[in-house]
Amino acid sequence: MPSSLSGSAYGDARQGRRLKASEGRAQRDGTRPLRAGERGCEAALSAATCAAGNVRSCPVERVCGACQHVGRPYAEQLAAKDARVAALFADVASQGAIRPILGMKEPYHYRNKVISPYAPGRRLAGGEGRGRDSGRDTQKGRGRATGKGRERGRGHRDAPRREILCGMYAAGSHRIVPTDGCLIENEEAKRVIRAVRDLMGRFGLAPYDEDAHTGFLRHAVVRVGHESGEMLVTLVTNGREFPASRAFCRELVRRCPAITTIVQNVNERRTNVILGQREQRLYGPGFILDTLCGLSFRISSQSFYQVNAVQTAVLYETAVNLARFTGAERAIDAYCGTGTIGLVAAKRGAAQVTGVDTVASAIRDARENARHNGVENARFVVADAGDFMRDLACEGERIDVLLMDPPRAGASEAFLEAAAALAPARIVYISCNPETQVRDLRFLCERGYAVRVVQPVDMFPHTDHVETVALVEREGAPQTDAR
Repeated sequence: MPSSLSGSAYGDARQGRRLKASEGRAQRDGTRPLRAGERGCEAALSAATCAAGNVRSCPVERVCGACQHVGRPYAEQLAAKDARVAALFADVASQGAIRPILGMKEPYHYRNKVISPYAPGRRLAGGEGRGRDSGRDTQKGRGRATGKGRERGRGHRDAPRREILCGMYAAGSHRIVPTDGCLIENEEAKRVIRAVRDLMGRFGLAPYDEDAHTGFLRHAVVRVGHESGEMLVTLVTNGREFPASRAFCRELVRRCPAITTIVQNVNERRTNVILGQREQRLYGPGFILDTLCGLSFRISSQSFYQVNAVQTAVLYETAVNLARFTGAERAIDAYCGTGTIGLVAAKRGAAQVTGVDTVASAIRDARENARHNGVENARFVVADAGDFMRDLACEGERIDVLLMDPPRAGASEAFLEAAAALAPARIVYISCNPETQVRDLRFLCERGYAVRVVQPVDMFPHTDHVETVALVEREGAPQTDAR
């Protein structure tokens, strides 16, 4: 079995703002890929579900790039991840330090952020195609835009009708695999994706053709609050003018009453980056609220927020428990983003938390989240975390706990040198790429630290991905009861 613990399209939590084609996936007998335009995927999913061995089959698993192991019993998936983590960490942690992976009780429909592109499919005969097949296209109007983008993507009554495709990208490509249902995506969010598709033809909204850079609607991004149930729909358009937007939103909400807000995001660039910089609120407040680990977070179209809320809570609770805050510790939350981990730590026993990140917009969100939750013992700083810690060490300052959650590339040597110079008693290292985490842990072990606990968490069932939380303690520092 390969040693890599990453690589799925859904596995990369730190780069979750982009929808990417997945890397290679396992091929299995007994499944047939859905042809473009084939209907009834949702019904096929239901028919294919079997209770034996907690296995469900997907009719498009051979061609869809989302998950590699959906046809394998979940217990076997967890056992395989345990074995791979044990092998990977063998030279930096004792066998007793490596804990069994924390899996999900219900490892389906966990993904609370659902993204779908919209693209033109095959041309339809005169009477063919209702609902999803009622998209329109034109040689003149579908792609030719004015300077303001007013006509970009509008339908044309005399144009030949085309099928509107939505779903997932096939592995290693930008070819859409049409899906009406998905075993890992939130079902209410998927219903919104279908409703948008069905309304496009009625309102004359042409799907985006990425080769010709024509058409109007590029993507829909649906985010669902796991605890709140609030739903944000972001419609990504290839132009600013949205004809009949009020009527479109009114009908979309009528069909999907769970929607609480709709935002238009404008992306007129030739790019595979989903979101543009400009947006406007079409319906509702423009954001949703959700609760995580007892704290409330504001989520907008641009916010980073983990897509598996159930396992995110497990991940953060694990990290804070390993930190063993008693009410006296000063902590740094490096790579803090919008402050989620640091705020949980501030509420769970840290005397003072300082969050550090280079992204100014993320720090603004972190400060707002602190204010919104009434957290007064956390502050957030725009800075390079390595430089920040190095300056503290030079000033003779000390901290007790370092919380770090770096991107997939892991931490730089400069960051790790600064951490070693600051010499916190405990480092809690959360990683979305255990391979780079092992490299960094080896570096810390060479500078007087020891790995006490490695806790894997299955953030994305049915994929190769696994996240790990490591407790590292400075040799000679009082050891904690790491539970």
